[in-house]
Amino acid sequence: MLRIGIVGLLQESNTFIEARTTRRHFQEDLLLRGEAIREAMAGAPHEVGGFFEELGKVGSEVVAVPLFLARALPYGVIDRGAFEELVGELLESVAGAGHLDGILAAPHGATVAEGHPDADGYWLGALRRAIGAEMPVIATLDPHANLSPEMVAATTALVAYCTNPHLDQRETGRRAARLLLDTLRGEIRPVQAAVFPSMAINIRVQNTSEPPLSLFCEEAAILASKEGILSHSLLFGFPYADVAEMGSSVLVVADGDPVLARDTAAAMASRMWERREEFEPVQLDVGASLAEARSREARPVVLLDMGDNVGGGSPADSTAIVQAWFREGAEGRLFICLHDPSVVRAAVAAGTGGVIEGRVGDSREPVVGNFRVRSLHEGTFFESEARHGGFSVFDQGQTAVLEREGTGLVILATSLRMAPFSLAQLTSCGLDPTEFDWIVAKGVIAPMAAYAPVARGGFVHVDSPGVTRADMTKLDYVYRRRPMFPFKR
Repeated sequence: MLRIGIVGLLQESNTFIEARTTRRHFQEDLLLRGEAIREAMAGAPHEVGGFFEELGKVGSEVVAVPLFLARALPYGVIDRGAFEELVGELLESVAGAGHLDGILAAPHGATVAEGHPDADGYWLGALRRAIGAEMPVIATLDPHANLSPEMVAATTALVAYCTNPHLDQRETGRRAARLLLDTLRGEIRPVQAAVFPSMAINIRVQNTSEPPLSLFCEEAAILASKEGILSHSLLFGFPYADVAEMGSSVLVVADGDPVLARDTAAAMASRMWERREEFEPVQLDVGASLAEARSREARPVVLLDMGDNVGGGSPADSTAIVQAWFREGAEGRLFICLHDPSVVRAAVAAGTGGVIEGRVGDSREPVVGNFRVRSLHEGTFFESEARHGGFSVFDQGQTAVLEREGTGLVILATSLRMAPFSLAQLTSCGLDPTEFDWIVAKGVIAPMAAYAPVARGGFVHVDSPGVTRADMTKLDYVYRRRPMFPFKR
């Protein structure tokens, strides 16, 4: 009987945010041990759910041993004490698990902690030292990973999701589990190689179902179709982490042939570099984006607020698009979700049907006026379909639906930050997305999976200001590699 340990520690960390991610942020999302992991994740569209599914197909021959899982919504760098405490708990869970034959691990690949800029490489390396050199470790990655040589050295094989929006997380977990089982049975001998071209693909074009990235993904798949290639991963990178590892990379896993792995990865990296100019899009500022949205006949149009991308760690309170909408005449009905706990408290005090006079959103440029409280909600909702991030249960805290009097503006004010990964964020609060002309979704690619069914006027990417602005050349990096495309120096 094979005993397979399951561990995970995931967060996408934005180093341009002053605030720190603390243990509380993990507790608000996922901080689980033992069988609680199976109960919460076995049915989830997440890589850990895929681990359980694939191992469960084998029957009594294999036992899945869930040990430790921690995940926090993208935000600032993780507090050093909290991170080292979490890593210590992960290692303790492995040490106390008894005999294990292999480990399935779920890092993110773009986690940063105080004192540990390559946080994923740090904890995977600590795991490797704890279990020794022989035990196979197969780990999954988000394709936004800033891959490091340390991550590669610490694992037997790394397997990234293939899609963005991330709709194949569960399948990626299954693929990782199959690799581990085949390795333990002696059917394959994975060896991996990574190549790091000096470039970063702009986050605006990281949609794997649209050119130009879809064309590169097709090329890479052809290169990986050679006999002996077990897996290939395209890592696009996470630009909001100012670390030496920031950037795009490729990784190939071959069956016992390191030269094949290295040469195939090099060929993919070469094609990525040759296409680099294609990965720099034309960006539309807020005014130009609104003009583009107004030019479209079908409604609603979804405005993707890239500068306040919650999935990239932003505060979820920017009103830049709303303010521009007001300046240009406040045409039609506009929806936006804003994180503002104090306004929610005021709405609760006023009650449904009440009116509050206030300032909503970013304190530097809030939406000011009288707001009627349309409804109040607990803020928990569920998603039955595979959506970006592998979430099925969401909690945005106590929530208020507000309508600014005299305008068509509707604000969903939340007590907890929440990424727009599910239409249920609106429908669970009694809102019909099709009642709006414009919907602001605070993201880049991730919200498209959720909003595509209602975005009759399509999507407009807005190069809005903020800590997740789409033009990475305007961010103040200190630690990134130099030279690097598209930076001029």
